[in-house]
Amino acid sequence: MKKSFYQWHRVLGLTALVPVIFWTLSGLSHPFMSNWFRPFIPREVFHPLTQDQMKPVLSLQQVMDQNHILRLRNFSLVNFDRGTFYQIQQSDSTYQYYSAINATILPDGDKRYAIYLARYFTNDTSSAIKSAQLQTTFDGRYQPINHLLPVWKISLDRPDGMDVYIETSQSRMGTFNNNTRKAFLWLFDQFHTWRFLAWMGGEKFRVIVLIVIVAVMLLSLISGLTVYGLFWKRFKEIKQKREANGTVDKRFIHRFHRQIGLIVSLVMFTFVISGGFHLVVKLYNLKPEHRPYHQLITRQELGQSNLRLPVADSVIRRVALVKFNNNVYYQVLDKKKQIQYFRAADHQLLPNGDVVFATYLSQFYHDGPVNGRPAVSQVKQFDNEYGFINKRLPVEKISYPDGENWYIETTTGKLATKVSGTDRAEGLSFIFLHKYFGMAWAGKNIRDIVSMLAALGVLVVSLFGFASFLKNK
Repeated sequence: MKKSFYQWHRVLGLTALVPVIFWTLSGLSHPFMSNWFRPFIPREVFHPLTQDQMKPVLSLQQVMDQNHILRLRNFSLVNFDRGTFYQIQQSDSTYQYYSAINATILPDGDKRYAIYLARYFTNDTSSAIKSAQLQTTFDGRYQPINHLLPVWKISLDRPDGMDVYIETSQSRMGTFNNNTRKAFLWLFDQFHTWRFLAWMGGEKFRVIVLIVIVAVMLLSLISGLTVYGLFWKRFKEIKQKREANGTVDKRFIHRFHRQIGLIVSLVMFTFVISGGFHLVVKLYNLKPEHRPYHQLITRQELGQSNLRLPVADSVIRRVALVKFNNNVYYQVLDKKKQIQYFRAADHQLLPNGDVVFATYLSQFYHDGPVNGRPAVSQVKQFDNEYGFINKRLPVEKISYPDGENWYIETTTGKLATKVSGTDRAEGLSFIFLHKYFGMAWAGKNIRDIVSMLAALGVLVVSLFGFASFLKNK
């Protein structure tokens, strides 16, 4: 029985050896990528001018009429290159830019605006533009964790190889990478998340393989602790006999493997359990994406001017359009991130408009009957449940009686994320047991050092175990 446990521990440990080396080494690289070697960018948030500072002359209706535009999906006013333009999302979802002064079209307007924003965020007006590409899918350098699509990838011709990803529709940045970060991203993508498995057999195949490997690691850990529990008296007798005889310890590698393994066993449990839980929940959530919310608005539905809204131009940051419940509204975002809705037909205010629209969108994304009356509240800052990883702010939090929270970005009509009881438990276990956010009180540097020491301990135990195996042979 004891010997059987020992043999199984060896088999399981050897099976998990290469994945452990991959995961610990790539895990050691993460603090360098996300903290110490993270590229600096002067600005991370774009602050648009208020409407009175933009000084538009023509209304949206006048621009549409002069350019024979019969329908559109949305619009916004933007100011760049010393001009104010209507950014119009056409029926095919592409963007065209028209002067708010004389309604003339701006050639390559979306590309030019993306370059302007990239220069704004980097505070770089001198470097040449190496390339500007519209990206509609995620890849190894612009990963799904960034959420925003489509984006423009603007590559600056600089020694650091800076790439900036821009979502022009919301005038915001998806992410930014220099050469160092690109190398770390590749390392982490291949050796920690094992993205190559998705290329081989799809995302579901990748997640299942990783779950199997994590299960093997857990069994290896349990069998190792069991072996130590079954043989500890024997180990103690051997030590006492060796000390009494004054003989040289020829099995010190085995002893180090046992002792260090016992010390870091709790750390190994936190990594394995949180990683496995993360993967199982990810597998469960691998479902077809929610159908996107689309709207198409005709010129006839825009009865009143966007420049005559009952809100002072000095507080308006952005005006857009939304269509729901058989009405079209001007969606007005002010300097305090408050959102109001005015019916396009007569400028009538919709009471609690953002709550109404967010509830409408959550019902749309549910794809089925909704049980219970939800509570709605606006979220303006990231927190433990709705973290920075979600990118979008402000959002409306739709809380249902069953414990599900749906986060809706009403300015884009997008479902930012959905959090159920299981998702909430997994998220907390991952940030506290895998990423050590419980040490945030000590500062990011200390937290990263502790997490690296933990990963290093797991790596050392694994290497000592392999050395013990070779020595036995």
